[in-house]
Amino acid sequence: MSGPAKAAPGAAPGEPLAGRRAIVTGASRGIGAASARVLAALGARVACVARSREALAALVAELPHDAVALPADLLRAEAADLLAAGAREALGGEADVIVHAAGTFPLAPLEELTDADLDAALALHVAFPLRFVRALLPGFRTRGSGHVVLIGSVADRSVFPANAAYAATKHALRAAHEVLRAETRGSGVRMTLVSPAATDTAIWDAHDPDGAAHLPARAEMLRPEDVADAVGWAVTRPAHVDIEELRLSRS
Repeated sequence: MSGPAKAAPGAAPGEPLAGRRAIVTGASRGIGAASARVLAALGARVACVARSREALAALVAELPHDAVALPADLLRAEAADLLAAGAREALGGEADVIVHAAGTFPLAPLEELTDADLDAALALHVAFPLRFVRALLPGFRTRGSGHVVLIGSVADRSVFPANAAYAATKHALRAAHEVLRAETRGSGVRMTLVSPAATDTAIWDAHDPDGAAHLPARAEMLRPEDVADAVGWAVTRPAHVDIEELRLSRS
């Protein structure tokens, strides 16, 4: 974002992102959907990205500020460039805030992981965010502003059994964040990594955490809204304040 988060003339009180444009991936559910709601409540016009057209349509219908749905399959190599161009057209200009929340959670020992599991984790946690930021970064540099928020995980700094694909690619996402911070330092472009502990979203549905002693119970997890609130706080700091990383855990 350029300058402090000043509201546009005529904006409603409490909307520090009024007049700003945001893109949220993984917006059909979980942390992505919660982040889209928070950014919209803060005044941003949000482009919501996910594969599910129906879920996106339902979300966009409830959001203010002419939010838009951008269905996309982020597993495709060309998705990043297509999405960057599509979002620019749909929003009527360059985005100010990017939140990459799309992800996958293939929880299994390595020998049980399929090629599809590995390919999806690499695509969503590593290849797509790098390609997407690459597509947007020239515009950010020209304007001297822009804020990229990557949703990491406790697994981006710790390892757990059955996390070969997830932890490896979330560690890679952390490395990408650190490199991008180094490459954009002093440019006005800000990079934030938000790393939550286990969060109660639909990614756990296939693994039945309440029925597995080695997994955290859902009642002990963070909520998607907790993570989204952290995203909203990070992107509304004054331009001279750079939030490098936020680690969230259940108290």
